Amino acid sequence: MDRAVKDDSIYDEFGVPAVINATGTKTRIGGSRIRTDALDAMARAGESFVRLSDLQAAASRRIAAATGAEAGYVTSGAAAGLLLSAAAALAGCNVDRMERLPETDGIPDEIVMPRTHRTGYDHAFRAAGATIVDVGTNDRTLGTGSTNVEPWEIEAAIGEDTAAVGYVQKPFTEPPLEAVTAVAHEHDVPVIVDAAAELPPAENLSRFTDAGADLVVFSGGKAIRGPQTTGIVAGREDLIESIALQHLDMHAADAVWDPPAELIDTDRLEGVPRQGIGRSLKVGKEELVGLLVALDSFRDTDRAAQSEAWHRTATRIAESLADSSGLDATVTADTDVSVAPTVVVQVDPTDAACSATELVRSLRAENPRVFVGADRLDEDIVTINPMCLDDDEVPYVLERIRAHMGAESGSHP
Repeated sequence: MDRAVKDDSIYDEFGVPAVINATGTKTRIGGSRIRTDALDAMARAGESFVRLSDLQAAASRRIAAATGAEAGYVTSGAAAGLLLSAAAALAGCNVDRMERLPETDGIPDEIVMPRTHRTGYDHAFRAAGATIVDVGTNDRTLGTGSTNVEPWEIEAAIGEDTAAVGYVQKPFTEPPLEAVTAVAHEHDVPVIVDAAAELPPAENLSRFTDAGADLVVFSGGKAIRGPQTTGIVAGREDLIESIALQHLDMHAADAVWDPPAELIDTDRLEGVPRQGIGRSLKVGKEELVGLLVALDSFRDTDRAAQSEAWHRTATRIAESLADSSGLDATVTADTDVSVAPTVVVQVDPTDAACSATELVRSLRAENPRVFVGADRLDEDIVTINPMCLDDDEVPYVLERIRAHMGAESGSHP
């Protein structure tokens, strides 16, 4: 069988195996497939120069229109958006505080979070200098109680050192976002929502702002299919201004510093801030343009048609694996953790040629590498997500799985 990746892949020139992506929009293998119109726009952007503050101001207008927020900003990924959101909550538009971050002595620096919202990604909050305060329990998750956290617990944790409330958006997270924003706003505390993977549907672009969130962070390199190194922050105008001040190039003489007024109000600043904590999180003109074009295309996408196509592919994969010894393949609906249907492949190690773990290792060792979902290996389950699979790659993935599951295990076409 022919390789599913062309022999003239750019990665061949560097002696690096390409990847067949059957696991979804994972950063470790390059995120998603960037849209063709976004790539074309990036090439055009690379042909000339632009003042990045002007381009970010234009981005702010477009993001505000798409999300219903007061303003928006393009960051170098969702994690950068979380870091800059925390920095905005800590420093506001105080240039002295901006200069000091991540040092926070004398600055309210606590971000209150429900314990069940804590993830490895909230390292981004701590990188800005924030201290995370856990509230609630894991009782509901463990079956020892009816709830994990109540709004009153969040309110009780808010004090004079609170800079923000952090919230990770998933359909199953609790309390409801509306309840959290109501409590936080009673104490004049902003709410930062991590909604990195909560697209599609496109309606979610405005949903969390409508629920009262002050800053909402989305990935630009997942379902939006913009550059992998982009993210979006949508929210309050003053907080977006703080993000811009801590992110943009501030190597400027005060006498000639004239940023766009719609993004930065220089009249209320003590002077030109020094390079901020976001300086290492640059976004190039090409990525900025690519993200904005991809966002427009994402909003125009026929969600129903896209979902139907993903379901057809997932069903095709499950049916093709149904007669493989030691495998049981089923298709889930769109779930709380995946916007596309997922093929759940249960491996019976007593009847199959190898375990789920061995299958994953073998597939990843090939050229091209084949990546399937490996988050449930403890259950001897691998998953296949159709979001990033081309039609001509599906037969290749199926052939390689069968090869490792049958008498030809370890062979390569």
